[in-house]
Amino acid sequence: MHSPTPTDALAADADPLGRERSHLAASRAALTAMREDVEALDLRDVTGTWVSSLVLQKQIDERIKALADLAHTPLFFGRLDYLHAISEAESEGSGGERFYIGRRHVHDADGDPMVIDWRAPVSQPFYRASRKDPMDVAKRRRFGYTGGELTAYEDENLSDPEESETSSALLAAEIEKPRVGPMRDIVATIQPEQDEIVRADISGTVCVQGAPGTGKTAVGLHRVAYLLYAHRDRLARTGTLVVGPNRSFLHYIEQVLPALGELDVAQATVQELVGHVEVSGTDGTETARIKGDARMARVLRNAVRAGISLPTEPCVVVRGSRRWRVPAYELEEIVRELMGREIRYGAALEALPQRIAHAVLVKMEQGGEAPDDRVQDAVARNAAVKATVKACWPVVDPVKLVHRLLSDPAFLAAAADGVLTAEEQAAVLWAKAPRSVRTTPWSAADAVLIDETADLVHRTPSLGHVVVDEAQDLSPMQYRAVGRRCTTGSATVLGDLAQGTTPWATGSWQEALHHLGKDGAHVEELTQGFRVPGEVIAYASRLLPAIAPGLAPATSVRDAPGSLTIRQVSSGLDAAVLDACRAALRHEGSIGLIAADARIAALAGALAAAGLGHLDPGVETTAETRLTLVPASLAKGLEYDHVVLDEPAAIIAGEPDRRTGLRRLYVSLTRAVSGLTVLHTEPLPAELG
Repeated sequence: MHSPTPTDALAADADPLGRERSHLAASRAALTAMREDVEALDLRDVTGTWVSSLVLQKQIDERIKALADLAHTPLFFGRLDYLHAISEAESEGSGGERFYIGRRHVHDADGDPMVIDWRAPVSQPFYRASRKDPMDVAKRRRFGYTGGELTAYEDENLSDPEESETSSALLAAEIEKPRVGPMRDIVATIQPEQDEIVRADISGTVCVQGAPGTGKTAVGLHRVAYLLYAHRDRLARTGTLVVGPNRSFLHYIEQVLPALGELDVAQATVQELVGHVEVSGTDGTETARIKGDARMARVLRNAVRAGISLPTEPCVVVRGSRRWRVPAYELEEIVRELMGREIRYGAALEALPQRIAHAVLVKMEQGGEAPDDRVQDAVARNAAVKATVKACWPVVDPVKLVHRLLSDPAFLAAAADGVLTAEEQAAVLWAKAPRSVRTTPWSAADAVLIDETADLVHRTPSLGHVVVDEAQDLSPMQYRAVGRRCTTGSATVLGDLAQGTTPWATGSWQEALHHLGKDGAHVEELTQGFRVPGEVIAYASRLLPAIAPGLAPATSVRDAPGSLTIRQVSSGLDAAVLDACRAALRHEGSIGLIAADARIAALAGALAAAGLGHLDPGVETTAETRLTLVPASLAKGLEYDHVVLDEPAAIIAGEPDRRTGLRRLYVSLTRAVSGLTVLHTEPLPAELG
């Protein structure tokens, strides 16, 4: 798309803001025209069958949906003025080109681009260009919006040596903007180090260790959107998946991707991934830890193969008037050969009758017959062959096998011999074995064991790319469950070791990546925060020596004096909390009241009595209801403009051990975007100083 050179354009730009608003209006009109063109398509003359008609209509419906002009979502957020023409349509020496960078591609009636997708290669300098390396960009312009209306702009003349380096006021304003509604995406505010992660090659797995407020979740979602743009055909075949810690979290983030132009990305929790049984039971801490230990994979493998036995009798197949005998020693060779191969139990079970049938066909040929493949298939279905297979290689039902393993001490002892100690075996056994699999109160850890067993029997299908967020809380067996979903694909692993709040929380990313099956993956550490005010993150970071001594303290680009208030209450904590919530509601944006799970019921009653309406985590805030009551156990991954934190000592006491309690407190302290108020009656932990 040609435009005058940047210098000429500046001279002619008497009303720059009006000019940009006009381009925005024209771009929106062009997007509407693109949508109307698709809606007007007549399929009657272009489809051969009703099946192809349905497929094409579905594709058109998806295209119409993708062309929606989202309200209050800026169509473009930046502009690049290049020094030289870079598109093939421009003749050599014709001067620079101008591109508007936005959330999706928009073209005019002639097909010329009016807005360029942020994921396109030509958009990359918007995120990475600097005065040190301007990447042929004369000017980078950022736009400011209020309620969807373009209200401001800001320029950086990257190729002008006279202009000094300054921080972006619009960038800071966008980061700090109060939010009501779904999670704010960062497509307009991506930093160079984040952009490198977003655009990393699809063939490799990337692990992001990110301190609170560094944008790791948003980076992961933008990476999904980028990969779908750059490798759409490949991922359309193989699929993508975002794995989150709970449904509240997934609901919280699910509205980011449509704003990035992507509508169909599957989302699931680990429990939903392994949904072979209904989970209705719970495990004690030690039991859950052992069931989540990677050694359980060896126990399950031993249990699956425990039923295999070497044949002691020949297999005699009768066909017509002739009998064909495969001796026991020959059968034993076949079984041993399958045992020695590292193939799935179910694949071996399917291969065994064919191997026996092939041995019969060899004897037929030696006897002068000329059997073909149809004869081999018929022999494989012969009753004698089936009986031999059943005796040597019985069918394994994953649910029934795990039920037996956890209820039969002798069976568990045999499978866990040399793997688990006697005490560990006793810990995972049910105190009272359920009568049947249907009446079993399966726990979340049990479901993962069943999923591992199912994979030992039949290979789990692999997706093209999986993003797993809050990964630090996964057990080794859960990592294996996620890894099974991307054995032939890649992954983006997001988390913060300091926020690990399960007894089996990840000790190191190298260990986690090993269990995921992605040894050697690149680990990127993000320590510069954009969300949490510097005063708040510095206070929370006092806990790091106790909860994650190897991590560097996070920093923040946001200097917001007065963003942290700590107040000890001598009596009437509930009343003080209500007052703090009222004070927070006088500010713009969302308010989160975070408390120990045991305090939630009492605080909900106090809020209701005071007439303060509130929401549950994951429910979208509105202009009328901006206060969310958040159990500390669900606070991870969420953010609020203002946070009122109730009784830190109770949050610590609500966890099985002090380190986990301090980590839970660290999570709760780092949810605020603009201001944090901490109220307490009991002493604060000594680790906070």
